[in-house]
Amino acid sequence: QVQLVESGGGLVQAGGSLRLSCAASGRSFSDYHIGWFRQAPGKGREFVALISRSGMSTLYSDAVKGRFTISRDNTKNTVYLQMNSLSSVDTAVYTCAATVEWGPNVPNGYWGQGTQVTVSS
Repeated sequence: QVQLVESGGGLVQAGGSLRLSCAASGRSFSDYHIGWFRQAPGKGREFVALISRSGMSTLYSDAVKGRFTISRDNTKNTVYLQMNSLSSVDTAVYTCAATVEWGPNVPNGYWGQGTQVTVSS
């Protein structure tokens, strides 16, 4: 069992930045790839970024590539999502997931509750 808690969301102006955190507890954090997904109102859940167990490999959606950076600190059981150059299309609930599956598909695994990111134009 892995428990995930996201933080760092909020209201930001277009062009601004936010850093989200996903803190894990429970079973060994480093056993899992960690992904970020988002869901905007009226839309399905969308893949954002994924980081491997060791942090050596990352994967991004085309929508965020070059603007968002995912990283992890296994000594702190935490994954970060640095989001720069935000625009209104990035407004969504952002949720992290711990999974043994590698890839952009919505995985089976453990999920957090999500944190709201709102970008004002």
